[in-house]
Amino acid sequence: MTKKVGILFGMEDTFPWAFIDKVNELGGGEIVAEPVTIDKLEQGADYGYAVIIDRISQDVPFYRAYLKNAALNGTYVINNPFWWSADEKFFNNALMIKLGIPLPKTVLLPSHERPSNTSETSFRNLKFPHDWEYIFNYVGFPAYMKPHDGGGWKNVYRVENPDDLWNKLGETEQLVMMVQEEIIFDDYYRVYCLGRKYVHIMPYEPRNAPHLRYATTHQTEGEELKKLLKTIHDYTIKMNEALGYDFNTVEFAVRDGIPYAIDFCNPAPDADRNSVGEENFAWIIEHAAKLAVEKAKEYVPGKPNITWGTFVKDSIK
Repeated sequence: MTKKVGILFGMEDTFPWAFIDKVNELGGGEIVAEPVTIDKLEQGADYGYAVIIDRISQDVPFYRAYLKNAALNGTYVINNPFWWSADEKFFNNALMIKLGIPLPKTVLLPSHERPSNTSETSFRNLKFPHDWEYIFNYVGFPAYMKPHDGGGWKNVYRVENPDDLWNKLGETEQLVMMVQEEIIFDDYYRVYCLGRKYVHIMPYEPRNAPHLRYATTHQTEGEELKKLLKTIHDYTIKMNEALGYDFNTVEFAVRDGIPYAIDFCNPAPDADRNSVGEENFAWIIEHAAKLAVEKAKEYVPGKPNITWGTFVKDSIK
């Protein structure tokens, strides 16, 4: 029986087609890849995909529902649409603290505006004012403020002092923001992690224009670099095993030889040839296709087959 691998995607136009070609090359006719096609979604119906790579459902709720239905029928969805629906950055920070991963000091802030359909009495458990003196002393300035469940560098602010924070918080309306210590880094890395086993570490410069962020080199050298990259590799595996993500990027800012995890909730990470460059693009195509073929070979129709991280699995035990 031929097994199908589908990819669900939006505006991106380099990764999906190269991924399809590579799966078809590796699949040898027994495993074939194609763009997912949806002309209806009936409850409980099986539409026949062994594996689906999800690149867009975070922006399209209909697609997220489609993927949950597919997972129920045995499709291996990369990434788990149930966990991805519940996941957010502040919780992930809290989880990493428990795992011993170095992180910037971070505090969650109530939204500047009340959520819709709430009133003053909805917040009887929230003390006004917050303990701002503690928060400012703990995090320090300058700091970064970002949505607790956001992505794509949207609504990210650098704040210089308390007044600057108040002013910028006033622009965030009902978003729940977290404020985070600024790590003045010597080196910065972005790391692909696939299948919680394939790791690709890339020097990265977030202060550059997007198309130049990968055009940088290591500052650390020699044995110190070797030790640093081993630590980053091991942290990356540990973090993704806890989260259960099969396709993710992790970002580390290195200060005084210590890699601090800055961002590690990117389940549809940038994989565009024009931004990541040819070498990184070749790696992500090769390993994404390899992972998809591995999972397709394990596919049994109707048997739920989806990854949960150790946080969820250990909680169930």
